[in-house]
Amino acid sequence: MKNITLLFLSFIFITSCNKTLEQKSPKIDFVNKYVNPFIGTGGHGHTYPGATVPFGMLQVSPVNGISSWDWCSGYHYSDSTVVGFSHLSLSGTGIGDLADVLFMPVNKEVDILKTPKTRDSLSYKSTYSHINETATPGYYQVFLEDHNINVELTTALRTAYHKYTFKTNDPQTVVVDLGFGINWDKATESSITVEDDYTISGYRFSTGWAKNQKVFFVAKFSNPITNYNLVSDRTVVENNVAEGEKIATQLFFDSGENTELFAKVALSSVSVANAKDNLEPGGFEFETVKTKAENTWNEALSKIKVETPIDSLKTIFYTAMYHTQLAPVTFSDKNGQFRKENDSIETALGYTAYSTLSLWDTFRAEHPLLTLIAPEKVSDITNTMLAYYETKKILPVWTLYGNETNTMTGYHSIPVIVEAYLKGIEGFDAEKAYEAMKTTMMQDERGLKYYKEYGYIPYELLDESVTITLEYAYDDWCIAQMAKALGKDDDYNYFLNRSKAYQYLFDTETGFMRGKAEDGKSWHTPFDPKYSNHREHTDYTEGNAWQHSWFVPHNVENFIELHGSNDVFTDRLEQLFTESSEITGTNTSADISGLIGQYAHGNEPSHHIAYMFNAANKPWRTQYWSRHILDTQYNTTPNGLSGNEDCGQMSAWYVLSSIGLYPMNPASTEYEIGSPIFEKATISVSENKTFSIEAENVSSKNMYIQSATLNGKLFNQSSITHKTLWEGGTLHFVMGDTPNKSWGINKNNNR
Repeated sequence: MKNITLLFLSFIFITSCNKTLEQKSPKIDFVNKYVNPFIGTGGHGHTYPGATVPFGMLQVSPVNGISSWDWCSGYHYSDSTVVGFSHLSLSGTGIGDLADVLFMPVNKEVDILKTPKTRDSLSYKSTYSHINETATPGYYQVFLEDHNINVELTTALRTAYHKYTFKTNDPQTVVVDLGFGINWDKATESSITVEDDYTISGYRFSTGWAKNQKVFFVAKFSNPITNYNLVSDRTVVENNVAEGEKIATQLFFDSGENTELFAKVALSSVSVANAKDNLEPGGFEFETVKTKAENTWNEALSKIKVETPIDSLKTIFYTAMYHTQLAPVTFSDKNGQFRKENDSIETALGYTAYSTLSLWDTFRAEHPLLTLIAPEKVSDITNTMLAYYETKKILPVWTLYGNETNTMTGYHSIPVIVEAYLKGIEGFDAEKAYEAMKTTMMQDERGLKYYKEYGYIPYELLDESVTITLEYAYDDWCIAQMAKALGKDDDYNYFLNRSKAYQYLFDTETGFMRGKAEDGKSWHTPFDPKYSNHREHTDYTEGNAWQHSWFVPHNVENFIELHGSNDVFTDRLEQLFTESSEITGTNTSADISGLIGQYAHGNEPSHHIAYMFNAANKPWRTQYWSRHILDTQYNTTPNGLSGNEDCGQMSAWYVLSSIGLYPMNPASTEYEIGSPIFEKATISVSENKTFSIEAENVSSKNMYIQSATLNGKLFNQSSITHKTLWEGGTLHFVMGDTPNKSWGINKNNNR
């Protein structure tokens, strides 16, 4: 009896220990399963479905071969033809470039001598079906119907891995075409060297959006090369080196009895030697690399965990998190070197250099999000911008593969730097950064000469004068805040005064920001606030007066005063969302998309506007409209983005807004509070510290905040500071279906 009792007690003890161990080791939620990289590949999203890792140097992705606006990334979901798989891709931009170093596996010898005028005459193209196409974070697969080849792609940080599965007994060949280009891109000089039985290397120089793009590469294959055809500018090359403007090769492999051919490819902006150094050592461990990429993504995506019973919301959220970490992209090589547009070679000492800096878009929410989920990247990005500054003593505007494209308006590297400094992010020289910002805003290029002379930019002297003036005013305010923090009082007063430039352009009679003449009195006429003329002979950038008249994020209180009262201001805000969506003009901007009234969520200038109700003591209207945008402008289909993704900005808006926060003025280091859609969102601010946002009773109807507590104490304000989030804790909302008009109008408690 004693033995039975002891056995029974032992069983109970072991069972309880196992339960305790189970409780201590909670099941890890593999959030990758919610990501759908095809979201945004349709419509005007301009995303790509290919494989990369967070902020990876390579983006190996299918290329449809069409030069058209909706194929800016090289791929569009409406297509069913592929011409190859390139190693550099743009995510959601409004201009097309890259698609460099094109690989295409084929199962027969093809004609690579001809220079095709369209993709239809490409001998190596193939059809495919979405039924036989897969994309997950770090992995892409498609079956090439014309060649009976299954293609799989994955990447490490600086190396792409290809896996081609051929039919038994089919010839194994790969076309490498360096002359191919899409959209703005055009090859100017290229070269391929067949180094040995397993290795090729070369370079591709091109001009396009990036005027001086130089890509060096090396590729190793798992099976030996038995023969090859080399072509230079429609001429067969007899030796192992081909040089010219447009170079292509077809490689033939000895497969033996193996149906699989593997390749790994590395790039560099500096040299073939650096590309070889970037190439991952070892063999062709495709599944190992794929698993590592998946785990890297899962860790990156889990920086914010959301809880909801609605899987579609998780799909939209985690896909948005995925898109926010595709750019900026790693640009410096393993040894730290990278090329600038003047062909000087810089070495990133103590930091990683980045490119694809779409700053006009991303300063608004993408970079603020990175301060939460990837703060270690922020100082590196800042140091990179300071390195680019040294080229011409001007901070970057839009950097593509080390080239300044000068695309879009303003100098929005400035708010990115100031936000990082004021949020306490270290690792860069604050004095050097300040000097770069001041020097940039005191030079004469891009309308600054007129801005300094008149206090605004007269419409007769420069197109897009209203947008440029408003954005320079914001940049000035940002510099003023850093000047103040650094004790530079004279500079603080100078730039703060200049940041009031928006006052010159506000027309009290119409309530719009309007083009003003050199005389300081006359408005630009005739005036139609719905009129759009894309990027020429216009006062507004990619939009109209309705969309651009709200860009005063740094002084909303004074902006409200210019309108006359809170009620006048909010009535006009309401009209923005309820006005007819007609856009007038014969050359309207395609970027005006995602319309709710005249609010255009498909383009970045509108992104902060819904949050301006908070400053006018009507936060329930911010709650209503931010939730309406969340519900109507994003979905789980390829058309799931209402406009260009723009390197993470469109998705960053969703990520932050869906958890109830938005940086209306990023450099203020505050987040406006909107309407959270998840029961709970948990931000990992450090290894052992989290900040949670809970929304009790939240639903599609319960969008209004009834009450709130912060760490158990009453919280009654419509904004919260980055410092508060970084300290960790819990912000708890109680949600309801009717507005609580007394909540959130306390402006005195700044937490």
